[in-house]
Amino acid sequence: MIESDVTVILADGQFPAHPIPLAILRRARMVICCDGAAQKLIGSGIRMPDYVVGDLDSLNMELLDRLGDKVVRIESQESNDLTKAFELALSMNSEKIVILGATGLREDHTLGNISLLSRYAENADVLMYTDYGRFMAIYETTTIPSHKGQQVSLFSLTPNTPISYKGLKWDITERPLLSWWEGTLNEALGDSFTVIFEGGRVLVYQAYMQKV
Repeated sequence: MIESDVTVILADGQFPAHPIPLAILRRARMVICCDGAAQKLIGSGIRMPDYVVGDLDSLNMELLDRLGDKVVRIESQESNDLTKAFELALSMNSEKIVILGATGLREDHTLGNISLLSRYAENADVLMYTDYGRFMAIYETTTIPSHKGQQVSLFSLTPNTPISYKGLKWDITERPLLSWWEGTLNEALGDSFTVIFEGGRVLVYQAYMQKV
C-alpha cells in the first residue's frame, strides 16, 4: 500500500520510471526537489514541486521566476543538495521521508547518496526507492517484512560488526561483512527475515518482484 503522508525528496539523478516510485511521487503530501530535479518533475507533468532546494545553478531564471516562493536557495558547499533537502524536510516536521531519483546517473553520486541514508535515518523514518528496489538503514536487530523469493542484499557500513541473519536462503552467524559484496544476492524464504547485530550500521536492499 502506497502511503500518502510521506514527504518525497526528489534528487537530481535518474527520474523514476517504475510504477512503485511513481505512485509514491503522485501520492506524497509534499515534494521537495533538489535543484535540477525540479525541471524533470515539471516536465513529467505529474505535479509541481512544493519546494526546490540548493544553490539553484541548474535552473534558468524563467523557471526560478515561475517557482517564486517555492525556491529555497542554500549556497553552502558544506553539504550536498540532498542533505539540504533532507534538513528542510526535518524543519517542516516530516516524520516519514522517501528519497527518489538518487541513483541511476553518475556512480559517485549514487554511492554518496546511498551512504547518506544511514545518517538521515538517525533523525526520521527514511527509505530510498529506485527503479529496481528499496534501501533502508538499520542500527540494531531488526525483522523486515518481505516475501518468498525476494532478492535481498545487505551492506555493512561498520565492517567489524558481527552480523547474523535468519530467514534468508544463505544465513550467516556472527560474521562481519568486511566487503560490500559479501552480503549481496541473497533471497528471502518467507514473509520476513531478521538481521541480528549490535552497535553498527547496515543498509538493506530489497528488490521489487515487478520490473519496469
